[in-house]
Parts: sequence; structure tokens; C-alpha cells
Amino acid sequence: MRKTPYTKSLIESEFWLDTALEDMNRSQWEAICDGCAKCCLHKFMDDDDAGDVAEHEPMPTSQGVDGEEVFFTNIVCELLHTKHCECTQYDKRSELVPHCVTLTKENLKDIFYMPKSCSYRRMHEGRGLASWHPLLNKGKKSKMHENGISVRGQTVSENDVDMQKFEDYIVTWPLNDVE
Repeated sequence: MRKTPYTKSLIESEFWLDTALEDMNRSQWEAICDGCAKCCLHKFMDDDDAGDVAEHEPMPTSQGVDGEEVFFTNIVCELLHTKHCECTQYDKRSELVPHCVTLTKENLKDIFYMPKSCSYRRMHEGRGLASWHPLLNKGKKSKMHENGISVRGQTVSENDVDMQKFEDYIVTWPLNDVE
């Protein structure tokens, strides 16, 4: 599990107010993540021309095609600690889960499927951090959990479902953007 990125000095610096995403150092970049874990939810693309999902290998959703629609499920990666909303193998996640997409300064603009509440997306779109973000709440995630922004208490592990029946797990709550 990763160590919380919300240090007192980062919080007190209020770097997010005057530092562009592309100019942030690693500590600042990591601290922008609100820890909601929505990126750990399985998402599926609906493309009328694609045919049956069962006929295709799962592919990373880092690239979109016109006409595709993204559906969020409440199915989470097996590496997610659902109470803390943190990856249990954060430093090795891309090795262990090859389709896990790591947000970077370089790919943020291309990862269209991130929910509107994603702090990286909010910052990229010029909307700033939401009032429930841990950086605005002394590094605590409680306000985010209270507002139902995180995945806490709303998911099922990929190990406990039949992925061929993913339609049964499609949800709309990840699309909520409280603020």
C-alpha cells in the first residue's frame, strides 16, 4: 500500500493553486490523487460495431473510438483494499496488472474515461480541487467517503464475479461529481 501523499508541508504550500499539472513534481502529482479508487473499477466500452464482448480480448481503455460509450461497473481490481481505497501493490501495480493504466502528465489528456470527479481531470479541465479533496481537509479522506465519491462500501472484487456477466454490475454512481 502506498504511503499517504498528503504531508503537512504539501498541504500548507497550497501548490495546487499556482502550479500547473505539467509543472508538478512527483510528490505534488501524487497528492493530486484524491484516493477515490474509481480508476480501479472495471470499465467496459460499448461499440455497436464491436460485436459480442465475449469474442474479444479485454483491452486497456486508454484509447477511445468515436461511437464508444464507457460503462462503469462496481467490480474492482483484486489488488484494491476497498476500505482504504488504496492499491495493496501500488509500486508494482503495472507489472501485476498489465492493463492498469497509470495516469501521467503525458497521458492525462488521452484518458477520456476518467470520471468527472477525478481530481486530475478536474485540474486538467481548470475546475480545481473539489471541497471534499483530502488536500483541503487536512489530508483526510472522510469528507470524500461521506459524499459517496470513493468506492468504499460500493464494490465487489473481480475474483467474486463471473466477468462474462459484467452487465449485471453496471452502475452510474461513479459518474457523480459532487461540488
